[in-house]
Amino acid sequence: MLNAVLAKQKLAVRLSVKGAISVAMVILSVGLPQIAHIIGGASAGAAWMPMYLPALLAGCLLGWQWGLGVGIIAPIVSFGFTTLALGSAMPALERLPYMTLELAAFGAVTGLFAKKIEKNSLFAFPAVLLAQLAGRTVYAVYNLIAGASFAHVWASVQTSLTGLYVQALLVPAIVIALAAILKREAKKE
Repeated sequence: MLNAVLAKQKLAVRLSVKGAISVAMVILSVGLPQIAHIIGGASAGAAWMPMYLPALLAGCLLGWQWGLGVGIIAPIVSFGFTTLALGSAMPALERLPYMTLELAAFGAVTGLFAKKIEKNSLFAFPAVLLAQLAGRTVYAVYNLIAGASFAHVWASVQTSLTGLYVQALLVPAIVIALAAILKREAKKE
């Protein structure tokens, strides 16, 4: 989505802007779960899935490579930061592999729609929905292969529905608002 605005800039500037946005998305991926847990308690992460929102945004705004990168890096950075700074790993070590794969799927799949989103920001809706479907499928397959029962996996998916619904509305709303702002700014130039 930002490619059109950045196309006029040199490659180094474009990469540094995308890099800065990616770093902001990773920081948001570390901070949002902390806020969710403070407000909603220990179960808020599983219900609201706050770490997933920045990966979805990164894909929509920056493309699949950057969405994939944010999806992979965010849970690892969060794990490292919360372990060292807070003494309590978030995500927990046993959740880190599937969360990394799942967030990578969320970011990469939304990123596959980035060019369409750039032309019509309403494509953020199907992008997010398909990313959620892909990510939750990755979660289910990983956990079933790892030996979790189908009932456990299904219960976890049901627990996350609130967060998935909110993100299915919130992420496209953010993308649409940013697109409107960028178009208005482009007209001023």
